[in-house]
Amino acid sequence: MGDATTSAAGILRFGHSPDPDDAFMFFGLARGAVRIRDFRVEHALHDIQTLNEMAMSGAIEITAISAHAYPSVADRYWIMRCGASMGIGYGPILVARPEGPASLDALAGTRVAIPGPLTTAYLVAQLYLPPFEAVVHPFDDIPRAVAEREVDAGLVIHEGQITYADQGLFKLGDLGEAWLADTGLPLPLGLDVVRKDLGRELATEISRGLAESIRYAFDHEDEAVAYALDYGRGLDTERARTFVKMYVNEYTRDMGAEGRRALEVLFERGAAAGLIEPVAAIELV
Repeated sequence: MGDATTSAAGILRFGHSPDPDDAFMFFGLARGAVRIRDFRVEHALHDIQTLNEMAMSGAIEITAISAHAYPSVADRYWIMRCGASMGIGYGPILVARPEGPASLDALAGTRVAIPGPLTTAYLVAQLYLPPFEAVVHPFDDIPRAVAEREVDAGLVIHEGQITYADQGLFKLGDLGEAWLADTGLPLPLGLDVVRKDLGRELATEISRGLAESIRYAFDHEDEAVAYALDYGRGLDTERARTFVKMYVNEYTRDMGAEGRRALEVLFERGAAAGLIEPVAAIELV
């Protein structure tokens, strides 16, 4: 397990993706309007695959990770009740060129760009798509890779879910729709986790601090969206607002019993398919 030297020095590092919804959630902390004791908060900005890898070694105290990655770090981290990104009937989408594959079934055996092997998008794609060849690309490069014929289709996350048409692509299907039709539950995509060696008391305060940061962002929505826009590639203000509200929703404030159940079902399905290790009872802080 990692050590608490950084927090002991008065610093807490929060890892999050450079995308609008994560930036919106951390607005209160970034602005200094929300504090956690007398700690100085530092933000470590990395793509989600990198954050997943950092969590695997316990290299950061608090971080966003893919739900897919949690079984690999469950011994080191607790899941926070707040900060989850859950799609309510929407989620990662598959995009292609007009002359490319015409349906999800047509993806069998094709080259599909994915944003990382530990991303939840990839886990859910393996649950719902026919077997395909996964080609890892940075998440923000996937639409280009599809448009320039480097791959047959792309699995798109973050703001690419609402900007893909700008590159002449069309949507083959939405994995969040498939998940909702199958389970009746929201699709857990991202989680915020806190390292266990910080101790339960501080971990609880950190979770409450993030919840306060999210509340502050909603109370100062225009300012928070303007801040988040700095992390939205190709988004104008209103599209940034639309995207933020897709993934900073009621489950982000507190995942509650339904969000917990959605996580349990995701982990059960992934383990049954041999894609992840089984997860013991989920403990939230």
